[in-house]
Amino acid sequence: MAELLDIDSVRAAGFGLVNQLPAHFDSGWHRHGKHQLLYAAEGTMHLDADRSQWLFPPQRAAWIPAGTLHRVRAERPVALCTAYLGPTIDIDRPGDGSCCVFVVPAVAREMILYGARWGPDRDPDDAVANRFFEALAALCGEWAQATRPWRLPVAQTPALQRAMDHALAHLDQAPALEDAARAAGLSPRTLARRFADEAQTTWRAFLLTARMLRAMELLSRPGARVSQTAYAVGFRSLSAFTRAFEAFSGELPKSYRRRALGP
Repeated sequence: MAELLDIDSVRAAGFGLVNQLPAHFDSGWHRHGKHQLLYAAEGTMHLDADRSQWLFPPQRAAWIPAGTLHRVRAERPVALCTAYLGPTIDIDRPGDGSCCVFVVPAVAREMILYGARWGPDRDPDDAVANRFFEALAALCGEWAQATRPWRLPVAQTPALQRAMDHALAHLDQAPALEDAARAAGLSPRTLARRFADEAQTTWRAFLLTARMLRAMELLSRPGARVSQTAYAVGFRSLSAFTRAFEAFSGELPKSYRRRALGP
């Protein structure tokens, strides 16, 4: 496991790793001095960092800047590949330099997988390997332009956490703001302000994102059905769910399920 490896002790500026994560995996909170490009080949992961939590769908990548305190979790088995890029490599940092999850083009997928041939024990002076990881780093910024909004904010106060927990526990019922406010012990108006001020979002946006992320996770499971998933996240109209899912993820539920489950 990469999590058992002392990343900062590796002398090579760039190297790759392939991992098979078991069900109920939790890396624990950690940080390291190398940038991390994390690719999910199969399965769905959760990334916690930067006061946010991301769903990490299959065949997507995440950028984790060096020094970022983060945690990776998986409820079901996951196949992943990681490239670590040291501070001596010239990085075209994605977006604003913080964590992000993005769609990977075919060339990115193949490069990340190919980079695993040079593991942590590789010769740090291998010129071919060094040029490869330099090229990979140079392309990260371009690839991350396809960043998707697959993140939820993390509550900073107990009251907002209670509201979020209530929403996440009742997604099948499409909970209302008033219900979450009662769970939080706040008035609906105060809760709406908390979402805007503390979470930098609205209740409606939080709820929609939570429903879509749960749908993506459910559709990644063997035997998943689109109709059952729609009901599980509070939709009573399959067509409405399909429109919402496509607008959020960029693909139809059936296409996403087929790609997530693989051949």
